[in-house]
Amino acid sequence: QVQLVESGGGLVQAGGSLRLSCAASGSIFSESTMGWYRQAPGKQRELVATITPGGSRNYADFVKGRFTISRDNAKDTVYLQMSSLEPEDTAVYYCNLKYARDYWGKGTLVTVSS
Repeated sequence: QVQLVESGGGLVQAGGSLRLSCAASGSIFSESTMGWYRQAPGKQRELVATITPGGSRNYADFVKGRFTISRDNAKDTVYLQMSSLEPEDTAVYYCNLKYARDYWGKGTLVTVSS
């Protein structure tokens, strides 16, 4: 059974940085596309970034080069390095694993103060 556990969220001032981590259990991590999504209050969940098993990355336009997604297959962990954070980045960030179906973590809250 796949379980995803996010960590690294918190309160940061505008312009600051955070690194989110998502640890996956199960044996399919290295074969799965991993992603980060976010949901701000009153808004729909949206894609932030994805990374394929081969390391190809895709980013939402709003990332604008500020975020970097990476993965460590030896640790079954995916990361999201976020810099130049803006108040508009405030949201719950969710980890996603795609392998035949979608698996989701419970999310980690990122709050960016102005």
